[in-house]
Amino acid sequence: MQTVTIVYWQDDDGKWLGYLKKYPDYLTQGETLEQLKENLEDIFKDVTGGLIPKVKTVEEMVIH
Repeated sequence: MQTVTIVYWQDDDGKWLGYLKKYPDYLTQGETLEQLKENLEDIFKDVTGGLIPKVKTVEEMVIH
């Protein structure tokens, strides 16, 4: 089990939109919040499993 940060919101039509904070290029949606989270989990598995090439990543970096 792993914990990831997600960003999500509900649009004017009632659909849920969101993305993985570390991979913001992969926006997805769902009819319900539960469905959105399932879609985000699928994206996470695809991105970390190497199924999507040339993935851009957002990461914190410490500057000395």
